[in-house]
Amino acid sequence: MNNGAEKQRRIIFHVDMNSFYASVEMAYDPSLKGKPLAIAGNPEERKGIVVTSSYEARAKGVKTTMNVWQAKKLCPDLLVMRPNFSRYRAASKAVFKIFSEYTTLVQPVSIDEGFMDVTEIAKDVHAVDLAQEIQQRILRELDLPSSIGIAPNKFLAKMASDMKKPLGLTVLRKRELPTKLWPLPVGEMYGVGEKTATKLNKAGIYTIGDLAKKDVYHLKQFLGINGERLQNRANGVDNRPIDPNAIYDFKSIGNSKTLPFDTTDDEKIYTLLKELANKVEQRMKRKKTVGKSVQLTIRYHDRHTITRSKKLRYYVHGAKDILTEVYDLLQKHWNMEPIRLLGITVADLEEGQQIAKQLDLFTYQNEAEKEKLYDAIDHLTSKYGKNPFIHVEDMDSVDTQQPTTSFQKDFLDDYKNDRN
Repeated sequence: MNNGAEKQRRIIFHVDMNSFYASVEMAYDPSLKGKPLAIAGNPEERKGIVVTSSYEARAKGVKTTMNVWQAKKLCPDLLVMRPNFSRYRAASKAVFKIFSEYTTLVQPVSIDEGFMDVTEIAKDVHAVDLAQEIQQRILRELDLPSSIGIAPNKFLAKMASDMKKPLGLTVLRKRELPTKLWPLPVGEMYGVGEKTATKLNKAGIYTIGDLAKKDVYHLKQFLGINGERLQNRANGVDNRPIDPNAIYDFKSIGNSKTLPFDTTDDEKIYTLLKELANKVEQRMKRKKTVGKSVQLTIRYHDRHTITRSKKLRYYVHGAKDILTEVYDLLQKHWNMEPIRLLGITVADLEEGQQIAKQLDLFTYQNEAEKEKLYDAIDHLTSKYGKNPFIHVEDMDSVDTQQPTTSFQKDFLDDYKNDRN
């Protein structure tokens, strides 16, 4: 009974920064406040993709992943800016520093959101007062708005933080689920993607309440074990702890990128694959890992998405090896329809130092010499910003400011390194 009581007394915050990239730009340049603003990769191009937008822009119908030309059609006075990732990293670190001043039990989820377990602190101060203090500190010290969900577990705290934006503060208790949570469409539930929502709708499940009350055996028939997990969440059951070390857990490393326009151009596709392979290599080097399987993701012009993977007989970590394997997958599985997005993932990861590569003396000496050269190049790259020995023909023609989906994960890498 005591253990159960302890679990029920947990107080979890989920802090979600509101329209984070746009808000950071407004804090940096207050003249942007109150204006419709979008952050987009390649804003000069008609088909640049909107990464995020201010609430003023959203009120006019501007949405994430929308093409810039579509956004400007809806909002003619829309201001469009390129993303400034170093600025967002700095702002995020400042936000998480504030969290850490209240508790060591902080679990970052991405660059702009995280969980806090404030159970111990809330013994001395009311949880709502504490959340309000944190929210006001972030606003006063960093000029950044946030919404905070307060609940007995992570799932409910996450759902609560989404209920009121911007500058929302919402308490979600288990006894309030029938009135606050269950009436919501099941597609709005955290952990339910578009495909799962479609399956649930086909089964007659339209609201979170429908899911909470559905026969679990029936759910498991078409969703597997995930059906039972989702039903538990819908009923407010989530015993996962706040784990500051969760950022150390990883099973794969990947990058994907949306093209500025749908294309069947072999050269543009190969150039993007090379860019993605280089980014995956960089992140694998940061984590000191190697992998034994690769995966290619292709999203077509009609949003139909396929993933194809292959197990390898050897470990890979270099961009050239990754690119070779992925390009082979492309040749086998691309149906020649226009491509909108490409992604590369390396999985089955192991720590590089634990993998003993069998080398003869000659190969070992060559590898050792190359490592010295690579280290020197890496040093110069980190100092001057790009590889000074890069060949002209290797430079990517795809705009590097078009944001990739790994930026959030890269932030977690930085956060982890800061803690060490």
